[in-house]
Amino acid sequence: MKKQQNYNLVIGLLALIGIILTIAVVGYFVTKPKPLVLQGEAEASEYRVSGMVPGRIEKLYVKQGDKVCKGDTVAYIRSYQVQAKMAQATSVKAAAQAQSTKAQNGAREQQITGAYELWQQAKIQEDVMKKSFDRIQNLYDQKVVSAQKYDEVKAKYDASVAQAKAAKSQYDMAVEGARKEDKAAAAALVGQADGAVQEVESYMRELYLTAPASGIVSVTFPKVGELVGTGSPVMTITDLDDISFSFNVREDYLQGMEIGGKLTLEIPALGGKEIKADITYIAVRESYATWKATKETALYDAKTFEVKAVPSEKVEGLLPGMTALIKEK
Repeated sequence: MKKQQNYNLVIGLLALIGIILTIAVVGYFVTKPKPLVLQGEAEASEYRVSGMVPGRIEKLYVKQGDKVCKGDTVAYIRSYQVQAKMAQATSVKAAAQAQSTKAQNGAREQQITGAYELWQQAKIQEDVMKKSFDRIQNLYDQKVVSAQKYDEVKAKYDASVAQAKAAKSQYDMAVEGARKEDKAAAAALVGQADGAVQEVESYMRELYLTAPASGIVSVTFPKVGELVGTGSPVMTITDLDDISFSFNVREDYLQGMEIGGKLTLEIPALGGKEIKADITYIAVRESYATWKATKETALYDAKTFEVKAVPSEKVEGLLPGMTALIKEK
């Protein structure tokens, strides 16, 4: 009987020890802190394609998903306003050029000949009146004619002299052509009109939109025939050769991270592939929505920092938006 009691006591103790061990093991795994997981995502440089001129989309040469090279034509905008401005600027330039040519060439040969004939006619008239005035002068000196008659003839003679001088001036002006100031003003008008034409030509070149960088067309906004304004985005080009990773890290987890350091990242979308990345940027995020109490008692608030890293070497298959996990710091 006593032996049976000892056996039961041993069994009870073993059961109690087993229960205690089970509780201890379960408690250990329950209370064991979970490994820290810092998650981020892959990002790529994006370029917006937009134009300086409003108009309607006449043609899209690429579609979403197409690969393009820098400088490729991706869209054409038709703008009737620009075409009208080009016609106006061209007409103004032609008129200014004609005025400048006229100023540089001077009067036509027929105008010079006409001015010369008028001058010769005025000279003959002056010679005739000179002879009449000489005769009247002799008669007046002899007291034969009255002073009134003398004054009349003298006035006609003076008028013929002035008329001959005026005709000579008109002839000289026709031979000399436009003044230097007029020629310079005409040339300046040509330069101004030429600048207007060049400005419109620059707008004409902006009607053909080109890719600012190589990559893939990730988004297209308007459809053919839709109206776009100045600076309105037409499509987005993503440069897959310029991929980086972005993480939001609380400041109490920043230990071991520094610019120039390396991170080991796991990419779940690539079958858990591990890659190396170089830290290139660490900066605090905006103050709103980045504060978090480190303890229930709120001993202090931790800010969130943005950490950026670039792959140490090209990773095949890596695309923007893929999740990246920091394995070790």
